[in-house]
Amino acid sequence: MKKIALSLTILLGALSASNATAFDGDVNAGKEKSATCAACHGPDGNAPVNIYPKLAGQHADYIYKQLTELKLGMTSGGKEGRMDPVMSAMAMPLNDQDMKDLAAYFSSLNMSEGETPKDIVDVGAMLYKAGDAERGIPACAACHGPRGNGSSLAKFPKISFQHPEYIKSQLEKFRDGVRHNDLNGMMQDIAKKLTDKDIEVLSKYLGGLH
Repeated sequence: MKKIALSLTILLGALSASNATAFDGDVNAGKEKSATCAACHGPDGNAPVNIYPKLAGQHADYIYKQLTELKLGMTSGGKEGRMDPVMSAMAMPLNDQDMKDLAAYFSSLNMSEGETPKDIVDVGAMLYKAGDAERGIPACAACHGPRGNGSSLAKFPKISFQHPEYIKSQLEKFRDGVRHNDLNGMMQDIAKKLTDKDIEVLSKYLGGLH
């Protein structure tokens, strides 16, 4: 919980900054460079295969962060950043401007809407918006917002309308320590307290969160 509190403090500091630096990626250049991305993430940034994330409408700062850390994961042998057998290899040839351009392009697109199963709505809303104090689980909405739109400044991703299967896999990776590029280990700490049922509920709930 101390890590979570510290992260929220950092978030509030970031949001209160009066002079945020504009993201300098080029949308048109990013579109030209995105051809190889389309195979997994779709030509419009909405991945047709649900194990891959939708990139359309995601915060440019967050996409850029993930690309830089995926590349670092490969160059460090998984000791730093984020290591993914496929994406780390794809990020290797990208330079800093390539990453900014791709991030700007995908963030300019519209993410396709999803659906939340009716039997998940109530229990999912409770866990997402209120957490579970008895188990030390904070509300997801505290960082990702009531509508799951996240925060560009704090680099918290938009998670609403994301493929449930992808969200499920990432929560499991955080829980197992396979993915560890989260701010101050915050997502790892939270995910370790989630049961398989919790992860299933949250994943399905977020798929259709408006």
